[in-house]
Parts: sequence; structure tokens; C-alpha cells
Amino acid sequence: MNKKEKLNLILLNAARKEHHSDWNWKSVNSPFARLYLVESGSAQVLMPDGAYTIHPGKLYLIPSFVTHSYENDRFFTLYYLHIYDEMNIFDQWSFPFEVNASDLDLMLFRRLLEINPGRELTRSDPDSYDNMPTLMHNIAQSAQFTFPSVVETRGILLQLFSRFLEKSSPKKEFADKRIINVLRFIRENIHRNIPLNELSSFCFMTNDHLIRLFKREMDCTPVQYINQKKIEKAQLMLIIGEKPIKDIALSLSFDNLSYFYRLFKKTTGISPNQYKEELGNKN
Repeated sequence: MNKKEKLNLILLNAARKEHHSDWNWKSVNSPFARLYLVESGSAQVLMPDGAYTIHPGKLYLIPSFVTHSYENDRFFTLYYLHIYDEMNIFDQWSFPFEVNASDLDLMLFRRLLEINPGRELTRSDPDSYDNMPTLMHNIAQSAQFTFPSVVETRGILLQLFSRFLEKSSPKKEFADKRIINVLRFIRENIHRNIPLNELSSFCFMTNDHLIRLFKREMDCTPVQYINQKKIEKAQLMLIIGEKPIKDIALSLSFDNLSYFYRLFKKTTGISPNQYKEELGNKN
């Protein structure tokens, strides 16, 4: 990871949970990451690359925007964290699903719960929280905690996340390093309208040269990539905020609401309204 990048992880939910054959959810996909530590028993997680059994002694990481499912037919207990990553690190790096856990990691989970009371989901059913006031309340709570607890929370999240960083790898080795700067520029300005001419000038290329280079490196055009990132940002805003859809579209520089609706549905398969009511509920 580029040393200039500042990894900023924000805690959304955290708790210890007992399950009695009730952890069975299909096609889960949300704009935040999940970190698990199993205390006892086991369950199945179906990831895009296969099925995994999660059990004690390991840490488990599911990145944001990864579709997966849960299967469980027995009693087990686990600690869970829902984490928002402001730097879109999962776009750039691949992480292992499973790493070894230590006694210290268990202590870190317990300490995180101790200094972040009230972050537990009242129900495990994703329909009950992803788009409901529970999640919104937990996001808002972040601003209410004392500065020392916020600092300690982020320190603990970084410690736990570092276990996976040790075995991470870049998703793509860019032949032309200018693309890295272009991606960073897009990320930092995703709320704005980003004309192709502005990107071209930023990296001292013509429009045609940038399009060819970007497509070679990213398998899509700059405009397609920008739209994808804007819709992903909109998905998060639909879940964690109370803004009307129109205001979300405007905050991402979509002046044409109809175009935003069409692009959102093309990207996610459903409309923003349906996402807020249905798909966003999948955990």
C-alpha cells in the first residue's frame, strides 16, 4: 500500500452474538466490510470463490460489495464488526478470507465492545437493520463518542485489519503508474462532475490516449469507472443517511435524476427505491 495513503476505518456495528441455526442469509451484499471472530461452534460462508467453514481460532474478513451467503444448522457464537472503509482499499488490494487469530485479537474485540456500547444489532436478520434507523443511529453515534474512545477504536480496527494486510496483494500491477494517480483523483473528487478533459489534463495526456490506457489497465473507460464509483457511493448513502434520493443524486453531481435512476438500476439491477427497501437489507 502506498505509504501516502491514510487508511481510515469507521466502526458501524459491533457485538458478540449467539446463533441457534438462525444464521442463514442469501445473496448478501452491502457497502461495508465485515470482520468476524468465532468463539465456539462453526458455520458456512459461501464466497464467490467457494464455500468456507468458519470456526474458532481464526479471523474472517468479507470486503464491501462482495456477494456472499451464510448457512448454519447448529449453535455457535461469534464477534462481528461492520466497518466502513473511506479509502476504497478493497478496490485496490486483495485480502485473504481467513487468517490466524491470537488471544490478543479476542481481547481487542472485547475491548472494542467495551468502549462502544450500543452498537449491537437488535436482530441478525439483515432486513431489520441495513436500511433501518438502527444502522443510521449507529453511524450517528460515531460523532457522540469521546475523542479518546474514537482514537482507541480506530487503533483497534487498524490492529485487527493489519492481520489481513500482512497477506494482502495488489489486485493489479499497473504498467503505467499514472493510472494510480488518476484513480486517486477520481476517489477524492467523486462528489464532483469529473469531465474527461480534466482527467486528461491532470495526467498530461490527450483524451484518446487516456481512454486507451485506462481501458487497457482497468478493462473499462474512465467514464464507466467514475459512474460505477458514484453508484457505489450512492448505495452507501442510501443505507447510512436520511437524505432523499434526489439529494443524494445531486450530492454526486447527477443533475438529471432520471439518468441517475437509469444508471443505478443498470449497475445494481434494481432502482434506488427498491435498493433502500429491499436489496440494501441484505447483510
